[in-house]
Amino acid sequence: MIETKSKSPFLCIILLLISTQSASATEIKASLDRNPISINESVQLTFSATESPDDDPDFSPLKKDFDILNQSQSSKSSWINGKSSKSIQWIVNIMPKKTGELAIPPISFGNDNSQATILTVTKSKVASTGQNAELFLEVTASPESPYVQSQVLYTLKLFSRVQLSQARLSELEISDALVEKLGEVKKYESTRNGVEYTVNELNYAVFPQKSGVITIAPLVLTADVVTSSRSRFNGFFNRQITKTKRVSSNAITLNVKAVPESFKSKRWLPASQLVIEEKWSGETDQMKVGEPLTRTLTVLAVGNTIAQLPKLHHKSEIEHLKTYPDQPVLKEQKRAEGLIAFREEKIAYIPSKPGSFTLPAIEIPWFNTQTQTMEVARIEERTVTAIAGTAFQKNSTNIEMPAVKAIKTGPTDSNSPIIYTKENNFWMWLSTFLACGWLLTVLYIFFLRKPKQVIAKDNSKDIKQKEIVKALKQACTENNALAAKNALLAWGKINYGSETLSAIAPHCEARLRDEILLLNQNLYANHREPWHGKKLFQAFTENKARKKVTKQADSALEPLYKV
Repeated sequence: MIETKSKSPFLCIILLLISTQSASATEIKASLDRNPISINESVQLTFSATESPDDDPDFSPLKKDFDILNQSQSSKSSWINGKSSKSIQWIVNIMPKKTGELAIPPISFGNDNSQATILTVTKSKVASTGQNAELFLEVTASPESPYVQSQVLYTLKLFSRVQLSQARLSELEISDALVEKLGEVKKYESTRNGVEYTVNELNYAVFPQKSGVITIAPLVLTADVVTSSRSRFNGFFNRQITKTKRVSSNAITLNVKAVPESFKSKRWLPASQLVIEEKWSGETDQMKVGEPLTRTLTVLAVGNTIAQLPKLHHKSEIEHLKTYPDQPVLKEQKRAEGLIAFREEKIAYIPSKPGSFTLPAIEIPWFNTQTQTMEVARIEERTVTAIAGTAFQKNSTNIEMPAVKAIKTGPTDSNSPIIYTKENNFWMWLSTFLACGWLLTVLYIFFLRKPKQVIAKDNSKDIKQKEIVKALKQACTENNALAAKNALLAWGKINYGSETLSAIAPHCEARLRDEILLLNQNLYANHREPWHGKKLFQAFTENKARKKVTKQADSALEPLYKV
């Protein structure tokens, strides 16, 4: 008995603590702003407490039957008649995933829990595209029976006759298909069933990558619809009251057809339109030996991606005609009618001797998705003719001139008449030349002499030239193509203001031009081969010597700066 009496006060203390702890648990109430609701509407779930709960809430149990759109928290305190009061609210906007009686489970706030409640979700009262609907989506696909890898135009239209403060559209994701968004959203007005709507239209290009049935899942739009405006502070800082709605489009099924057996080409190329063209930088029947003539090939396809366009120029060995293709230019345009793909290739042709050269025809088999037939875009076989260049003709003239000699005619005795030749007039021409040289020297000294600072500037330029030549020689010795390119670019910028190898090449003699173009081709080739710089530097040295001789021949005064 004594032992029992000694334990009774202890048990009472424990029970008292438990009851006190239970009584001190924070009460958290859960309420809904509307009940029942439609499947395509959101509902506001509010948790309220008069005291701070044990911890922050965990809303993850809601995700089983609901999508959580947003959440916020607010609190306020007041002092009335000497008594203080406090109110804390957690507001969660949720969207149901299904219809029926959906349980909103207790939410834990640490050791504290909210009350459970039930939300009734019904089917939509108005069909998404029904008459007088406030908000609905409409989608179309054309064609619905496309060929594999051909373009399908998918159009989405949002019809609305209510004010939207926010709208969030799900992504268009299709398995086994490429999707390209075409431009920005178009906005216009339209009448449907006698009701005026604001329409937002968005277009996509879809390219199915395999044959068979492909389903484009519905797109889902979640939007905040403005229901009213609550005014504060005499009209300032008006607060909009919104209601979140969700609408879905219909699913679309594509029956994708395989490549037809009638298409005999190895490369499958479907398009609604395809055009191929060529242009030349000069006359094809008057090509100059050692000088480049550029051919530009272009192909444009409607309803295609640039990845589908084929290569236009195929390397072919033509004797005495060198070809130097540039990197292709690839572009895509996104228009309402779909994708437009563009490919451009430039090829420089340099003949090494006069004659005629035949370039093979270019053919692109493609499938016309409009007529459902195979077509062939073609550039016919072309013959180009090369003639001797200006440099060749000039050199020929210089060689022939010394062979033309004045000769004596008639008897060889001293009394015979003599016709004076160039050799006979040598001293007369020499005197005339010296007199002109003296006169020019006088004019130069008194009138045309340039300030010393210009000479200094030219000297610094000459020093820079020597450094560049030294760098080029080292790069060629080490067979370093990239270093040789950099040295040539520096040299070309100083002398011609050119910043690419293809722009520098036309300024050079034929041999150096060829070596520069070969270097350019090697740098940008898909499969680079070992490059040897010996020939380039040799051609560079010869080109420099020729230019020096030409300048001396063209001017009586030797220039201050020599190339």
